[in-house]
Amino acid sequence: MDFSLPSLLTAVVDRGNGLLWGSVLIYLLIGAGLYFTVRTGAIQLRYFGHMFKLLKGSRSTNGGISSFQALSTSLAARVGTGNLAGVALAIYYGGPGAIFWMWMTAMVGMATSFIESTLAQAYKTDHGDNTFRGGPARYIERGLGLRWMAVLFSICLIIAFGLAFNSVQANSIAQAMEQAFSVPTWMMGVVLMVIVAPIIFGGLKSIAKVAELVVPLMALLYLILALVVVALNAAELPAAFMTIIKSAFGVEQAAGGVAGYAISQAIMNGIQRGLFSNEAGMGSAPNAAATASTRPDHPAAQGFIQMLGVFLDTLVICTATAAIIIMSGPEILAGEETNGIQLTQLALSTQVGDWGGMFVAVGIFLFAFTSVIANYSYGESNIEYLAGRRAPMAILLYRLAVLGMIMVGSVASLGAIWNFADLSMGAMAIINLVAILMLSPIALALFRDYEKQLKAGVEPVFRPSLFPKLANKVDPKAWPDRD
Repeated sequence: MDFSLPSLLTAVVDRGNGLLWGSVLIYLLIGAGLYFTVRTGAIQLRYFGHMFKLLKGSRSTNGGISSFQALSTSLAARVGTGNLAGVALAIYYGGPGAIFWMWMTAMVGMATSFIESTLAQAYKTDHGDNTFRGGPARYIERGLGLRWMAVLFSICLIIAFGLAFNSVQANSIAQAMEQAFSVPTWMMGVVLMVIVAPIIFGGLKSIAKVAELVVPLMALLYLILALVVVALNAAELPAAFMTIIKSAFGVEQAAGGVAGYAISQAIMNGIQRGLFSNEAGMGSAPNAAATASTRPDHPAAQGFIQMLGVFLDTLVICTATAAIIIMSGPEILAGEETNGIQLTQLALSTQVGDWGGMFVAVGIFLFAFTSVIANYSYGESNIEYLAGRRAPMAILLYRLAVLGMIMVGSVASLGAIWNFADLSMGAMAIINLVAILMLSPIALALFRDYEKQLKAGVEPVFRPSLFPKLANKVDPKAWPDRD
């Protein structure tokens, strides 16, 4: 079964993706990241330790969603099949040097993530059940007064994350289970629907609780396996690291006269896969960031927590996959396995035996499953924004649509639907980047306020009255003014 778009529309979608992802978005995302890095004085370096300190009190909550749960939800969406397949594809097409550029992309992306998540917290609204709602749609309308732009963002997010990407994740799970354990794809689709339904019908609190339990466990198990592979090849670790660095700058290819091409491929593949993986600047993670009850009681606190999410996704988990592949030897990359998942499975099997392939299949299930419920939560928040008073019925229809797309994704070859989802995500990313650049003076003012209080030795507290530009734009129920 192949779900495809008419040829003319497919050509338009392909052309749009080529323009967005081939040039516009890469320059805009990297440019924004560098700009925010400079304006914050390299916040990702200066406050690297502070991110981890904030984790200590991140699980406390007043009955709503904790900072740690919001982080786990955003990581659930970030940490998906891209961490297994995307890294393999980056190495296959861009060489080991692509990993270096993934690292660089994540470093500047951390600053972008801080800005967008801080804004999401500042403009969040009280949901009436000890939880909050927010994200780009809210800060675009409340901060910029551009409702049409906010509506367009929400529509793009619902199409990409709420529906299409969930089909793709379901497809990854079904294919992996069929290959590893001979489970029919339709049966896996039914199983996924049965597992996912009670979680999404439980609402955002239910999703946050599941993410809080599953995400740290799956990440820890995967990292332990990667450390085992590194330990088995400890003597080769320095050489593997040098391979990454030399490949990133075309040192090894220079003798053959192809250094320029090699560097460009490493940069392009590393940046693209890095952006896909950590989602910094895309406007997706702020939807999770806005739901949290922060500690300290300041918007910037969740900015730091979400900045940590980019670090964990790319600089930790993606690096673990890269270590598994690179330490398996150059003969792995010389093979004909261009499918990312197959390359990762093959590399792991050469290190730990045949069960490595099955472990990757189980990993795909956990990574993709958590992505499904997190992607759903992003869509629900934006459905609420669009539907207003009619939200209960709209959310019910949305939940049924998500379950239907999970089944479709499990049994269908998605074809051009994946490309259409990429186009929607590209559009929402551009909208979000334009918005956060326009609103960056407010985010930077919030950062300076947080930093000033921190240096004074007090726990930062947000006082809306001190920010004239936020007058009448902050929800007083979400952020009551403090004396």
